[in-house]
Amino acid sequence: MNIKFLETFIWVARLGSFRLAAQKLFSTQAAVSNRIAALEDELGVRLFERDARGATVTPRGQALIRYAEQVLDSTQALRQAVDAAQPGRVRVGVMESVIHTWLAPFIQRIGVSHPGLELDLQADTARNLAEQLRRGQLDLILQTDPLPDEGVRNAHLASYPMAWLARHTHHGCAASLAMLAQQRLITFSRHSRPHQDLLGLLHAHGLHAPRLCCINSVAAIERLLAEDFGIAALPPALVSAALRDGTLRRLDLQPVPADLEMFATWRIGAGLETVQSLVDSARAAAVAHAADLPAGYVNLR
Repeated sequence: MNIKFLETFIWVARLGSFRLAAQKLFSTQAAVSNRIAALEDELGVRLFERDARGATVTPRGQALIRYAEQVLDSTQALRQAVDAAQPGRVRVGVMESVIHTWLAPFIQRIGVSHPGLELDLQADTARNLAEQLRRGQLDLILQTDPLPDEGVRNAHLASYPMAWLARHTHHGCAASLAMLAQQRLITFSRHSRPHQDLLGLLHAHGLHAPRLCCINSVAAIERLLAEDFGIAALPPALVSAALRDGTLRRLDLQPVPADLEMFATWRIGAGLETVQSLVDSARAAAVAHAADLPAGYVNLR
């Protein structure tokens, strides 16, 4: 029996909606429907009744929820046991912002302090990393939002002030926030913390951005700025080299969105001491990186 199908069954039952379950699982509604249909065929029972209001669990389906949850709990326990049997391996998820700042010195520090440690590294958005941590697929994530979940810990690493950045020869009219909002604006991926903060800033001033581009890659944002595609709300720390060599410039315009915060978040459990030592290494790498940047690029606390 496919564990993914059981997980999908549980989330549709909990949320009462195929659409909401698809969002929760970072999937499509069609994929969720296909999984449920395959599970119904395998079990020989109808699990949901669907109507305009959503999905309602059938009596037969209701009787199976507890067993499906037990299977998933057992699977999670098995994964944790495997992790405990491999103390030399830590799964770390990072945002691209970390890659463009202090990931390299972070890995170098781990190589010195834990020479036998196998680092399983994965890059993704903060939202996806948080979900993978919750599922037990990652041990430590470095991203923008502390998680209030039970069984995890959070540590603040650094704050990166934002600025309005553009190509050095950009001549677009941006003498005020209202004028800036009418130009093509670039920010991070949709629903990310920087994206939400930018929308919040514009909303607070009664503005909206009709040409807002959400890009998940710092390198892509830097390339678009260099080609004069628009203006970006971005921490200068992420593109310090381009600012230093004059490819990009900082616009003298206020206000700017809130700082990009960076947190380490990790699961409590097997190998906790090793993970906590990695958090210390991440903090030290962030501090060392800040020392190499101009004043005001990074705030530490």
